[in-house]
Amino acid sequence: MAANAAVEPFDPARDAAQDVAAAVAQAKAQGKRVLVDVGGEWCVWCHRFDALFADESRLHALRDQGFVTVKVNWSKENKNEALLSQWPRVAGYPHLFVLDGDGKVLHSQDTGLLERGNGYDAGKVAAFLTQWSVKAPS
Repeated sequence: MAANAAVEPFDPARDAAQDVAAAVAQAKAQGKRVLVDVGGEWCVWCHRFDALFADESRLHALRDQGFVTVKVNWSKENKNEALLSQWPRVAGYPHLFVLDGDGKVLHSQDTGLLERGNGYDAGKVAAFLTQWSVKAPS
């Protein structure tokens, strides 16, 4: 799994369960969590979410420090139902899931709550990433 998985396109031909399993193993080895980004190339808000990380180096660094990111395609070609049916229902796209190093779903995030205007609110996204990344022991 490439470290820059978040910038790769959503791919209906990929084995999402295998990608998530690889991300979970990498996250466990690195002491991180997994950020699962569910969406598709058809989704304008998915592209806006990707653009936020491309434009905001601070968010990109925050995401990569705390998470192994993996994209899971959802489209008419492949809805990845076998994997996604195991997790809370998704109401819209993109949708984020935070998994721990054992693959357990810790959080299901409606990205609509992270929006502002015609894009995403960098402050809200930073707060989400900070809240759900692995905290250093106190």
